[in-house]
Amino acid sequence: MSDEPVEMNEGSPLKYVLIAIAGMYVVASLVFFYNLNDRLTTMQKSQTEMEKKLTETDAKLKASTETLASKVGMTEKELAARTADLQRQQRASESRLSEQQKAQIGEVSTQVAGVKTDVGAVKTDVASTRSELEATKAKLERTIGDLGQQSGLIAKTRDDLEFLKHKGDRNIIEFTLQKGAKPTPVGTISLQLKKADPKKSKFTMNVMADDKTIEKKDRTAFEPMQLITGREHQMYEIVVMSVDKNVIRGYLATPKAPPFPAR
Repeated sequence: MSDEPVEMNEGSPLKYVLIAIAGMYVVASLVFFYNLNDRLTTMQKSQTEMEKKLTETDAKLKASTETLASKVGMTEKELAARTADLQRQQRASESRLSEQQKAQIGEVSTQVAGVKTDVGAVKTDVASTRSELEATKAKLERTIGDLGQQSGLIAKTRDDLEFLKHKGDRNIIEFTLQKGAKPTPVGTISLQLKKADPKKSKFTMNVMADDKTIEKKDRTAFEPMQLITGREHQMYEIVVMSVDKNVIRGYLATPKAPPFPAR
């Protein structure tokens, strides 16, 4: 084989192939650069839009932050106002409570003073009652009965009679006798009115005890009529306090331990 270079003439096919390849490279390069430029333009546009959105977002965030700060500021003002209002209400409540306590203390003091006054009045009433009882006791009389025995205290008024009842040393049994009526049981004895003279305050009555009838004739009011009766021979006293037409009223006084009824 010969090593001499092959010379291409102007009409060689290889030349055209190389020119075609070079042309294709140029076209491809142009297309590539065009596409690259388009992509860069798109990216720049996207970046611009993104920057715009970021700017808008930043503005919105700033506005929201300012609004929130404004709201927080209003809340703090409202909280301060509410706190001041609550403090005023608390002071008002404390003032009302203090006034109520003062009023209650005053009322209690008034009531205590009233109670003290009432106690003083009660003491006065007790002292007065005691004085009245002593006066009543002083007015009551003792005398010698129709059996010659010292009588007990004799009641002449309703108050005297109540005093004897509350004194408690004897049983006091009241009675009312009508003329013409059957014998009336009084305690363990029976009494019967036979005659009554209101002008002279005199009367006649029968006393039935221990199966016996004893006539008490022409006796006067407040005269103690004595009677020894029962197995223990205890003394009863009959006192007539009022003599009216056909009726007398009085009481029977017996010892606290009365004998058994006579049979």
